[in-house]
Order: sequence, then structure tokens, then C-alpha cells
Amino acid sequence: MLLLAVKVELMNLAERMSRLGTETAFEVLARAKALESQGRRIVHLEIGEPDFKTPAHIVKAAIEALESGWHNYTPSAGILALREAIAEEISSSRKIQVHPDQVVVTPGAKPIIFFSLLALVNKGDEVIYPNPGFPIYESMIRFAGGIPVAAPLREELDFRMDVEEVIRLATPRTKLVILNSPNNPTGSALEQEDLKKLGAAFAHRDVLFFSDEIYSHITYDCQALSIASLPGIQAKTIILDGFSKTYAMTGWRLGYGVFPTPELASQITKLMVNSNSCTAAFTQVAGIAALKGDHSPVRRMVETFRDRRDRVVDLLNAVPGVSCQVPRGAFYVFPNVKSLSMKSSELAGLLLREAGVALLSGTAFGQHGEGYLRLSYATSMELLEEGIGKIAETLGQLKLAANVPERG
Repeated sequence: MLLLAVKVELMNLAERMSRLGTETAFEVLARAKALESQGRRIVHLEIGEPDFKTPAHIVKAAIEALESGWHNYTPSAGILALREAIAEEISSSRKIQVHPDQVVVTPGAKPIIFFSLLALVNKGDEVIYPNPGFPIYESMIRFAGGIPVAAPLREELDFRMDVEEVIRLATPRTKLVILNSPNNPTGSALEQEDLKKLGAAFAHRDVLFFSDEIYSHITYDCQALSIASLPGIQAKTIILDGFSKTYAMTGWRLGYGVFPTPELASQITKLMVNSNSCTAAFTQVAGIAALKGDHSPVRRMVETFRDRRDRVVDLLNAVPGVSCQVPRGAFYVFPNVKSLSMKSSELAGLLLREAGVALLSGTAFGQHGEGYLRLSYATSMELLEEGIGKIAETLGQLKLAANVPERG
């Protein structure tokens, strides 16, 4: 048989695809899994995913939904009972009035970022976003044709947004300001005074806030605050939230957006119609059970995260050349490794290869993450201690921490 060598060339992609970024955590996970397939032991501290099981009453609700016939399409915005439950929860927790017609349910929370930017950002519009921050913000701003304007999160301000700087960054072309509190990757949380200043600065400007509140139920020593709670600001705010982090439901793919008007929600629903049709029916029934059911598993999970946070911060601060602030929310630490004189990406790669510890470079979250690493403590205490022990051992062996004094 004659075999013909066929040259396969990449099809001509649309220009917009060159503007689309990625999420490094999944790339690092793939590299770590490849090493595991070769027999290497890897400690996974890269993925932001609770290591807890979804609470039993939520799982039971989903099973019963499937058994009772929830197999069909649902309204594209989400089933009414779930939108009512979300509206009730947001109204109660944010102290605002939300109608179910303002709610759109999506398969995961990312589509709310995707759809909101597609619906609102024209070519050349500017969007201010936190940097370091969730990488999909910048990716989707560019994909929509907008111009990303980075608001640096600096350690000296506890990684909170510098409100005065945000105000200075705004121009007549600014369309949105993205907030994320508690923040991924730093674990920082905005304070009431920060939100008041932002609200006052943009109250009379044609600028919307996009408030990513996905970690709002995972806080320590503080209360998650929403800019939508300020008088008059709800009408200028899109709230993103979901079930993945709070209820350990990452694989269920269930999130939602709360929009300032039903009219904007209906436009977002058009994007759902054109992309996903609807969110899986049985997961929506599970979402109702999550919101209306027993929240003690959530409280126990957060207390466990608190214990891990405290231990991880202590362990990292004992490693020569590393310093780590105490995060106020989410389940990440963002240690400073500037004194080790290596680029963050090189250090993260070295620790995966040599120590068998998968973590993320701070630059996976933007240029202002240089000099930092991100570790997720959403895993067992034993694995956290093992992983940080391996980090300390590897840094010592390679003498990366030479001339850095030990801390008592």
C-alpha cells in the first residue's frame, strides 16, 4: 500500500482567536499529570478547587431530580424556582432588592464574565481590572475588542485595589470596572471605605461595576462586602456568584449573574440561547437545595480552610527567602519570593520538576504578579505540610536562599 504523506496545515483562524488567553492552572495541572504518569509523586497546590465532597443533601436533590424526570430543556435564563432562590439569597446577603428577572443562571460562573463583556464592551472601550487577578478578565476584555487597563494590587496595600489609582486610570472611554473581593490569587478583601470611594467616584459616570463575588462565603476575620449594597450603586453593578467554591460543586457547572435591570438580563439570556441553550436541569434543582438547605457543611469547610491558612502562612514564613501575608478570604496564599532572584515562572517550573510540587507563578495572573507564587490550600493539611516541606528542601539544596538570614 502506498502511503502518502499529507501535510496538515492549521486552518485560517479568525483574528479574534489571537486575542484569547488561557488559564495557566489547567496547563500546570496537565504537566503535573504527565509527570505522575511517569511515576513521579506530585503534590497538587495549583488548582483552586475545594477538596470537600458536595454536601449530601445537594447530591440527593440532584439524584431525585433525575429520577423524577428533570431530563429536558429549561428556560435559558434558568428555572424560575432557582432564580427566585438566588434573588432571595442576594437580597438578604447584600441588603438590596433583587427580582428573579434580573438573574441569569449559567453552566459555571465564567459565562457571566464572557457574556457581560461581549454584551457591553465595544472595540476601543476600556475596562479596568485587578492585576494580579483572575486571568479570564484580561483574556475576555481583549477578545471582546476592549482595552484592558490594569489596576495593580500591591503588597504594601494588603493586595487591595488602590482606589485613588483606579480613579486616575479612568478615562472617558472607561466602560467597566471589575472588582474581585475576596480576590483570586491574593486572598485580599476590599474594605467598606474602598467601596464607598469607588462608588462616589463613579456614581455619576457612565461606568458599570462588574463585581466578582464567587468567594463571598469564604472569608476569615472579615465580612465580604458588595459594592452593590451602597445606596444607588446596585443600578450600576453586575454581581457574579456561583456554587462551585461555596458548596464544593466545581464539576457541577452552576453559576449566575445578577444584573442591574431585567432588560440587561434579557440580553445576556440571548447569549445563553445562542451558546448553551440552558443549564442542565438537575444541577439547577441541586442549586435550590444548596441555597435553601443546611449550611453547616459550608461553615465547617471554611473553618477547615482557616486552620490550613494559618498553618500554611506559618510554614511559608519559616522558609528562608519567602514571606507571606495572611489572606482574608478565598483559599489561596500569595507568597513573596522576590529575594530568591528568579522569575516567578522559572521558580514555579523548577519546583514542579525538582520538588514535585505543582503551584502557579504569580505572572499567571498578570504582569504585576511577578515576584510571587500562588498556592492553593484547598487540600489536606498533610499534603500542604509535605508540599511546603519539599519547597523548603529544594530551595535549600539549590542554595537559592543563600545569604538570606534565617528568621527566628
